[in-house]
Amino acid sequence: MATKDGGSSQVKQATPEVQKICDEAEEKAGKKFDVFVAKSFTTQVVAGTNYFIKVHVGHDQFVHLRVHKSLPHSGEKLQLHGIQTSKTQQDRIEYF
Repeated sequence: MATKDGGSSQVKQATPEVQKICDEAEEKAGKKFDVFVAKSFTTQVVAGTNYFIKVHVGHDQFVHLRVHKSLPHSGEKLQLHGIQTSKTQQDRIEYF
């Protein structure tokens, strides 16, 4: 099902592309985690794409990332817009 501009997509299992975004976002977060594996994500189409990603960071700990990927013609780099810590596997991925 197509997503309307500005609306969030359904939650999906992480893909290799999303893991690559996470790898770059981890560098921007300024903290190195023992584990940093994307588990699931949702997207929001704006002037580019916002990715809301659930990331396993070790043991039973998770973080949620909000990462903006601009449209290709803009030439802008990936931007980490937010990180929420102290999340669990059961926490829903929501806009923040």
